[in-house]
Amino acid sequence: MELITSTICKTKDLGVHGNMFGGILLSLLDESGAIFCAKIADTGKVVTLKLEEVVFKEPIKAGEILMIYGELLEIGNTSMTIQLEARIHDPENGNQFIGCTTRMVFVKIDSRGRPSPISKKVKNHYSDKLRKKKTEKNELTITNN
Repeated sequence: MELITSTICKTKDLGVHGNMFGGILLSLLDESGAIFCAKIADTGKVVTLKLEEVVFKEPIKAGEILMIYGELLEIGNTSMTIQLEARIHDPENGNQFIGCTTRMVFVKIDSRGRPSPISKKVKNHYSDKLRKKKTEKNELTITNN
């Protein structure tokens, strides 16, 4: 996974139980996903189509460093499916543990806000990478059995 962004949980981000409010985290994930997909698609025009299951695994406390990582899972004609992880980073030892995970789908849009094709150059580049990754994963699965 690729690091997209990082931030510090501030007291203004906390909910009534002293943890980062879920809505704040969802906003960070949405913004990070958009940045990641805009970079992939070579455009500043992407919108969120779908936010799939969000799993809040660990509470995030004030003062903790949150690092958001992303991975491209699929690329279509106009859409990109990504996996995001919000990891809590411990600066004292460098360890990270997952605070939240989700899958999201973003769509490249035109100036009127309608779906717009991702360039063939971009699609081919990432399709090749995804095929290679899938082949490597299958080889690992076969050799581990």
